[in-house]
Amino acid sequence: MPNPSQTGSESPSVPWPDIVKFIRQLSHDLRNNLNAVELQSAYLAELAQDVEMKNEVQRLRGMVSEIGISLQRLTAGLAQNAPNVIDYDASDFVEDLRKKLEKDLGENAAKVNWDVQIGKATLQIDPQQAQQALLELFINAFQHERNVKSITAKACIDNKRFVLELREPKTKFELSTSNWGREPLRNMSQSHYGLGLNRARGIAEAHGGELTAEYDRASSTLVTKFSLPAR
Repeated sequence: MPNPSQTGSESPSVPWPDIVKFIRQLSHDLRNNLNAVELQSAYLAELAQDVEMKNEVQRLRGMVSEIGISLQRLTAGLAQNAPNVIDYDASDFVEDLRKKLEKDLGENAAKVNWDVQIGKATLQIDPQQAQQALLELFINAFQHERNVKSITAKACIDNKRFVLELREPKTKFELSTSNWGREPLRNMSQSHYGLGLNRARGIAEAHGGELTAEYDRASSTLVTKFSLPAR
């Protein structure tokens, strides 16, 4: 049997930066085409006389807009992590995160049981980036366990580190946690491309922190820890 390396049938090994560059360029090109469709549909809406036709054109414009938003989210997940850090009170950061969850997670926000033991501590962070990273962890938890009744979030200061520990019930969990957040595009589903955890890990490391996960089989619980330097 011929060796794949001799027949040229082996899969190409493409560096991650090249993949990111390709996806960004493809997204840019698609958004340009969508902008043209939006302009054309706006023109059709002006020409349409029938009310039903106007409604259908408006519906079409809404669908085009949703596609554009999805592409923006995709490229945001590939963004480089260059935080603009400022001093930020750790307790304020947790409170702002809770408000963000209430706004973005809807009824799921009420399923988060908080245990906050911060005291007085200061973080040097880019608040928006750090909040985005933690928001991704919560979204990920509810996305993959749609019937989950509650998850536990503990925020504390441990050995000059701000730590947010997320405990999610997982009755069936077969994934390895050794490279948690380091395998973009590995697990994909409709409208989700396996970039969120990689983005969260990148933000943590850009701040001098880390993202880790362990599965506790005794309690069937996935324990995710997001940590940042604190003083």
